[in-house]
Amino acid sequence: MLPRSSWCCWVVLLCGLAAIGWAQSSNAGGQAAPGDMPPPSSQHRPAANPPVTTPPSTEGQQPDSDSGVFVFRKEVDEVVLHASVVDEKQRLITNLEKTAFKVFEDGKMQNITSFRHEDIPVAMGVVIDNSGSMREKRQKVNQAALNLVRSSNSQDEVFVVNFNDEYYLDTDFTSNINKLKDGLEKIDARGGTALYDAVVASSDHLKRNGKLQRKVLFVVTDGEDNASVLQLEAAVKRLQAENGPTVYAIGLLAEESHPKRAKRALEIMAERTGGVAFFPRTVDEVDAISREIAHDIRNQYTIGYKPATPKSVGGYRTIRVDVQTQGRTKLTARTKSGYYAGQEGGAGAGK
Repeated sequence: MLPRSSWCCWVVLLCGLAAIGWAQSSNAGGQAAPGDMPPPSSQHRPAANPPVTTPPSTEGQQPDSDSGVFVFRKEVDEVVLHASVVDEKQRLITNLEKTAFKVFEDGKMQNITSFRHEDIPVAMGVVIDNSGSMREKRQKVNQAALNLVRSSNSQDEVFVVNFNDEYYLDTDFTSNINKLKDGLEKIDARGGTALYDAVVASSDHLKRNGKLQRKVLFVVTDGEDNASVLQLEAAVKRLQAENGPTVYAIGLLAEESHPKRAKRALEIMAERTGGVAFFPRTVDEVDAISREIAHDIRNQYTIGYKPATPKSVGGYRTIRVDVQTQGRTKLTARTKSGYYAGQEGGAGAGK
């Protein structure tokens, strides 16, 4: 008969071993669900990491007193829009006052509670197709992505996701160009195109771990999604969660077998989040487009309002922003077309 102290130690040891074995069997062999973002990858592409929770925020976006980093703080009930305004020739209009804007939610005009037009930094995910068909295009695409970052605010925080039939976080949030370059150069051009899964996982990574209020995804692909667990509408719904990202997409679709369907998918993701989809004729045009996107991001208006219907009611809300000012006609505000109230996202999705 063992003494009571020795018996207790054996029980604790056996319970610990059983718990370890259960955890290993639970995680073995399964594919990460869309929304589970792997950590920065090594040569062997490690498994998914758990989400990192960030402390609740209060109001505005202003430098943290210790680090100088812009941290997102807003009132819980406020909806924040980021809008670009263009004229009939698609030229950016950057000198408008608050009085030029009217915001409508579900067709009802809302009271604007905050208004800013400043070049504030963004949290951005660079999401690049790494499938086999992109092999010859990656060098120019990588250079364009780096030039996008160089043309943006120096305090932007950027991460890199490469995807084929899986997605990999190859560089986590950084402002260091060399680290971003290293992530972009992790090219393993093979396999299919899990675009929707990669975009949703990147969006969730922004919402879980991005410290900045403004969130952007820069997406480049040359084909139709053929490997995602998520379907297009489910992916778009996740993108339209509250405080979701603006999607700027570049589709290199000239040789794609189903260009209309692939093109429409990119247009839907961009239009519903307030971004733009571009379809250059050659990869040589991507660099100029990336600089145009940087210019657009740095010249947006930030508009806040408290919805007349409390967000706790839930459900989907449509959004429209009208712009009118003396001496200018046919101004268009580009922002997200709606959002799911109270759905902050980042929870991950099952298959």
